[in-house]
Amino acid sequence: MKLSTFFVSSALLFSIAVARPSRLSERIAARESRRSRPLTASTSEGVLASNVSHPEFSENWSGVVIESPPSGQTFNKVVGTFVVPTPTGNSGAASAWVGIDGDTAQQSILQSGVDFTISGGRVSYDAWFEWFPNFATDFSNFPISSGNIITVTVQSISSTTGTVTLVNESTGRTVTQALSAPDSAAALRGLNAEWIVEDFEEGNSLVPFANFGTVEFTGAAASTSSETLTPASGVILDIEQNGQVLTSVSASGSTVTVQHT
Repeated sequence: MKLSTFFVSSALLFSIAVARPSRLSERIAARESRRSRPLTASTSEGVLASNVSHPEFSENWSGVVIESPPSGQTFNKVVGTFVVPTPTGNSGAASAWVGIDGDTAQQSILQSGVDFTISGGRVSYDAWFEWFPNFATDFSNFPISSGNIITVTVQSISSTTGTVTLVNESTGRTVTQALSAPDSAAALRGLNAEWIVEDFEEGNSLVPFANFGTVEFTGAAASTSSETLTPASGVILDIEQNGQVLTSVSASGSTVTVQHT
């Protein structure tokens, strides 16, 4: 697990680091430094709990994590659908994603989702996939707009191979990517399933966290070879940075609601 404090940058630095570059080479360089990271617990005292009634607090994850599958089983598929939000404010970014591992199993995460960025009032979106600790890679030819309905499916074929699929239900476009673990140390354990809005990392620091309004994951489910669980059986995570709680999360049945506060 990589520990770091919340990165506060000037608007100028953020526009260089996170805004959509004007040239393809600049854009590729910027995206090569973007990645998610495992759950980082908040350093504030007295904020950790162990159930959905009393959320745990994290510096970078908000949403729900199922921290263990049924006894003797492992998670091999996680799915969720959300409406792409419109971030507000001057500059910031966040990411909505679905994944396997990364909480109690911190050596790897198989995940996919959508980044939403606002810089100088301009909003942009990137669909991506990642097998942590590798950096994120963008899907090409998968345009996204505010209000689009996106379904994400993350599936492990084995502990070192898997696939991710994004469907833009609003446009009918689908993309699928096969992935392999970066190395044997990054093999999946299948212990965690999650639906997350993240303050992600770029250039080894957390980006300024965008006001995204509300992201609601629906149809959320995590499967083993014989059972399917909903987020209602998981642990709620809220983002807390510098003594401020930045999200409010609730879960009911197959729905996870993440609200920026």
